[in-house]
Amino acid sequence: MANTTTVARGGGSSAPGRRRKRPGGPPRASGLPNWAIPYVLLVPGLLVIAGLLLYPMVQLVIISFQKFGIAQIRGKAAEWVGWANFEKVLATEIFWTSLRNTVVFASIAVTLTLVVGTAVGVLLHKLGKKMSLFVVIGCMFAWAIPPVAQAAIWRSLFDADSGIINWALNLLPDWLSQAVFGRADWTGEPWLNDAFTVYVVLVFCVVWAGFPFIAVSVLAGLKGIPNELYEAARVDGSGAWRTFRKITLPLLKPVFAVLTVLSIIWDFKVYTQLHILLNGPTNREAFNLSMYAVAEAFKPPPKMGTGAAISIVLTIILLIITVFYVRQIVKQEEM
Repeated sequence: MANTTTVARGGGSSAPGRRRKRPGGPPRASGLPNWAIPYVLLVPGLLVIAGLLLYPMVQLVIISFQKFGIAQIRGKAAEWVGWANFEKVLATEIFWTSLRNTVVFASIAVTLTLVVGTAVGVLLHKLGKKMSLFVVIGCMFAWAIPPVAQAAIWRSLFDADSGIINWALNLLPDWLSQAVFGRADWTGEPWLNDAFTVYVVLVFCVVWAGFPFIAVSVLAGLKGIPNELYEAARVDGSGAWRTFRKITLPLLKPVFAVLTVLSIIWDFKVYTQLHILLNGPTNREAFNLSMYAVAEAFKPPPKMGTGAAISIVLTIILLIITVFYVRQIVKQEEM
């Protein structure tokens, strides 16, 4: 009877000569404790990141404190100049012009990308499944096009001689074009020669290519909001804009925070599209920080130390912005 009670309480007796495994104990095969396994599995990924990102970043920091040019590429030892590259960069007017262009462009492009992408995401949520899928596929074609092709498309549209934009503007009635734009003839308008109009075209290019990602991300977030909340809002007589402000926007704040950080990083670093629109680093008044860094580093005579210093400044600016937004995300999660 005692043995039967023991078996019933214990759920069965162990086989003779075998020890029961302790739950949570170290695995015998690897010899590692359970808490160490995730860190060991992260090692290969960390090594790849260190090789692809950390090592080049360290080299960039080192070069930014050196006088580095053609002679150094051929093997001559680089001269250590300390903070001279940074002082030279911060003392030039073109740096502050490039910084202004970068900040203003990124502010406008990020705002328009988020607004257009959110509007399209809400529209996709309202459409039926088949139509929503059709529109998503069409939008993603724009997002999937490489940056070089994006810029080539918009450069051809705004071409002074054969661009469709000048052709379309010439189709407007003269009185309307004169009233809206102050001119009636658009033949040969050189959109890409002036810094301001170049950035207007660049905003169109970046927003057109960037809003599909925002739209799909917002659509994914909307799918996770219970329909009961919207039904309750309709019963209370809430309009579409009030419902968006009171329900959709608060619930999608974490999504918008991440999308804002990503958009800022992408738009601050825009280079390829601007390079194609300008046909190279030709108009210094239209430089952003990325274009300025490349021009300093590789235009004859190459000054890679100065280019590296500009890149470090841009990286620091992006790190400050990223840390700020990540802190806001963490605070929202804690609340």
